[in-house]
Amino acid sequence: MPETSFNEDVQKPTLFTLDLYKTLSWLEEHDMAKPLEKNVCDTPVLLFAPKFSTDHLLFHYDGSSNSISLIRRFVVLFANMLHESKATIISPSFIPKSKLREEQEMIQLIASETKETSFIKFNFTKIGDFWSYGVKHGCTLLVTTKTNQEDLAKVLYQFYRGKFWNETLSFFLSV
Repeated sequence: MPETSFNEDVQKPTLFTLDLYKTLSWLEEHDMAKPLEKNVCDTPVLLFAPKFSTDHLLFHYDGSSNSISLIRRFVVLFANMLHESKATIISPSFIPKSKLREEQEMIQLIASETKETSFIKFNFTKIGDFWSYGVKHGCTLLVTTKTNQEDLAKVLYQFYRGKFWNETLSFFLSV
């Protein structure tokens, strides 16, 4: 189980880990939180739910170089926790032919580190689509780029305020 961490002595941190519930409560109570939703830092963030696990990973691949970097960074950071994981990769069906080789390499990278890997083509355009898919299919960790940070915050607030929550879905965000 991760713990909330922030080490001021480190020059360039590799990962911030934050309790998802505590973070949402804190952001909701502070006026300065709204600009934080839009400002993106280079350091990856793990927002962990109460029942954190890497049992079923959901990768949001959009065909961009950011998406490839995100997945590589995630695999490096969590390599020792992925060998028994199931992975689902969701990719848009409109990936240009020039990106198909990168897509295949990304699939192979994930498949080489996880126990089971599936690849699906869906034209999801909103982070809420990924959140809904993750909840419906029992995913435990959504891996997505920080370009979705603001939209993810809106989705999380909506369900957090409504007290409808999933205690197993955590989030990894990176540039």
